[in-house]
Amino acid sequence: MLVSNKGVLVTIHVVRSVFLASALIVVSAFLVSCSTRGPAEDSTLAASLLRKQADAWDQAIIQKNENAIASNMSEDFRHIDKRGSISDKKTFLREIMSPDLVIHPYTVQDFDMRIYGTCALLCGRTQMTGTYQGKPFQSHYRYIDTYSYSNGSWKVVNVQITAIP
Repeated sequence: MLVSNKGVLVTIHVVRSVFLASALIVVSAFLVSCSTRGPAEDSTLAASLLRKQADAWDQAIIQKNENAIASNMSEDFRHIDKRGSISDKKTFLREIMSPDLVIHPYTVQDFDMRIYGTCALLCGRTQMTGTYQGKPFQSHYRYIDTYSYSNGSWKVVNVQITAIP
């Protein structure tokens, strides 16, 4: 079957338009991906944000600010205590918020942070004091908090502590 010149020109125009539209979509997607910065692209900024977030979490724990504590935690959060017991987010919050527990202000020593893309490990040493059921306690431990970056924010997913005698 013979095709007229007009039909060929229309077909070439359609193919060219589809090609240009596809190229524009690919270039646009590339430019968007280059302009969207994730945690791995700027580890200095991520480290600064994580340090502030971890400090704010410590303060929220001392002040018993349940909303601030919970908002820093992932839904599948796990805590491994110095005896190896595991608790989930709900249990951790219940224990921290107990009126029986009073935690005195504390500082973190030997702080260290390592960022691996969307995962960050925050480590340190703490000498915590306070009271539990009116009786004083003292707890000296090292910890590692594992944070994960997802949906535009960092959340602590796991905390593990090791007692220091």
